[in-house]
Amino acid sequence: MNPRLIVFFQVAIALLSVSAFAQDQAGVTITREDDQLRITVDGKPFSNYHFKNTPRPYLYPLLGPGGLHMTRHWPMKDMPNEEHDHPHHRSLWFAFGSLNGVDFWSEGAKAGKTIHQDFITIESGKKVGIIKSSNQWVALDGKKICSDVRTIRIYRTGSEERMLDFEITLRASEGDLTFGDTKEGMMSVRLAETMRVKGKVAQGHIRNSEGVLDGATWGKRAKWCDYYGPVDGQTVGVAMFDHPSNPRYPTWWHVRDYGLFGANPFGLHDFEGKPPGSGDLKVPAGGSITFTYRIILHKGDTDQAKVSAKFDAFIKEKN
Repeated sequence: MNPRLIVFFQVAIALLSVSAFAQDQAGVTITREDDQLRITVDGKPFSNYHFKNTPRPYLYPLLGPGGLHMTRHWPMKDMPNEEHDHPHHRSLWFAFGSLNGVDFWSEGAKAGKTIHQDFITIESGKKVGIIKSSNQWVALDGKKICSDVRTIRIYRTGSEERMLDFEITLRASEGDLTFGDTKEGMMSVRLAETMRVKGKVAQGHIRNSEGVLDGATWGKRAKWCDYYGPVDGQTVGVAMFDHPSNPRYPTWWHVRDYGLFGANPFGLHDFEGKPPGSGDLKVPAGGSITFTYRIILHKGDTDQAKVSAKFDAFIKEKN
């Protein structure tokens, strides 16, 4: 055979192999290991869902556009120029500081734990990957306070952003369940140090749906909040959307200038100076309460990422 034809066929076969490999990797893939689920999007790492031997399940790392690390590494990993405050701030997590008076927010000596029970669904897909699990909220003395079923949907959205929905239903499975009036919670992210508003390497900004900026966003109500800044020289951000079906929408935001970023509809005493207990919410025995959030890891600042328009699309999609 003509040597040129041989080379042509070899190149064609190689290209077909690369194309087939790319197609095999297309979509969201979730792989189970002993203590975590590994999540990739189009073959590239996105995050790991840690569920074993931890005070609560959490997602770490959180890799945004270009594979940039958008959350703080500590306490999972020790890296230069990172503050070692608040060891319970584990990348992306859901927790609350007072459920029937038990602290499930901190990792202090008297704190409770959210214990993974089982996976209901682990599903990879071309457009979306799904993690659905059941968990028990247990006090230090072993008493069960409540249970939850949570569903995380990770979407294939291209290389410009990463997107997930976090839905959690807490059940008053052990009797009446009271969410106490505290700022400590709830759907939360701890961002990379360079994305902070204040700090030794901080260059970030905060903006909410009402146009409030930076440190003034703390304790304010808003439909969404966006926290953006540089990572490895590129401006990226994390936007969190509160859904209208959530209790007390639009939520208050426990968003700090040192990189903590959380939605919390219960801390009225702290956020607005109302009498203690004003933010309490009781779920009767046998009842349940559901929270739904969307989190987008995007390129650019709030305007460049079209955060407001993406929130509007989220509302239409979920209604």
